[in-house]
Amino acid sequence: MRTVRIYHSGPIQLGSTLMLDEDAANHVGRVLRMQTGQILQLFNGDGNNYAVTITEVSKKQVLVQVETLAANPVESPLRIHLGQGISRGDRMDFAIQKAVELGVTEITPLFTERCGVKLDGERLAKRNEQWQKIAISACEQSGRSVVPTVHPAISLAAWLAQPTKELALTLDPRASATIKTLAPALAIRLVIGPEGGFTEHEVAITASAGFNGIQLGPRILRTETAALTAISALQLQFGDLA
Repeated sequence: MRTVRIYHSGPIQLGSTLMLDEDAANHVGRVLRMQTGQILQLFNGDGNNYAVTITEVSKKQVLVQVETLAANPVESPLRIHLGQGISRGDRMDFAIQKAVELGVTEITPLFTERCGVKLDGERLAKRNEQWQKIAISACEQSGRSVVPTVHPAISLAAWLAQPTKELALTLDPRASATIKTLAPALAIRLVIGPEGGFTEHEVAITASAGFNGIQLGPRILRTETAALTAISALQLQFGDLA
């Protein structure tokens, strides 16, 4: 039977008794109907897994005893910061989920000229919170114990202006270079356009910011497909995807 993995937002110490977060307690107690004495696995983003035993289950809370700690060596040696053009509907959620499963370390949602999504103020804050929850859920599912940061959404121009020493790449179906032609790298900054791709102006400013255009083959991929394809190819070439 697969071990249930749950994210805990606070510190975890061996031998301590913890109260699970509200959402986690609801999932463990009401959805999974786990009982006292059952074992599950906690992680809090520090790279470790913690085996815990349930000591109390009620309608309002779940208490657990921390039994053991083990390092979780599943992180890729390749660090990828994904700048993802914001898309409509659940496409953005899908892209974030799969990017985390594939090992990205950071994600920044980007407002672009063709993004087609109007978010600001409270709505944007709620969406950013939801995207981070999706990242946490993807870590629970994929076995990761380091949670990638989903940064607040910003404009493409603002993201390009951030200083970086990473290998900077942008997906461009008209580029001649491919991932196979790249020199080895351990840190990559990858930008992917929204539905409809980047405008000519955006392609120009990514190039001016030092981003190298690469293409993924002869077919035009949807934005969410392009994200997971590019990350998979990069992990295969430079990371730990066998």
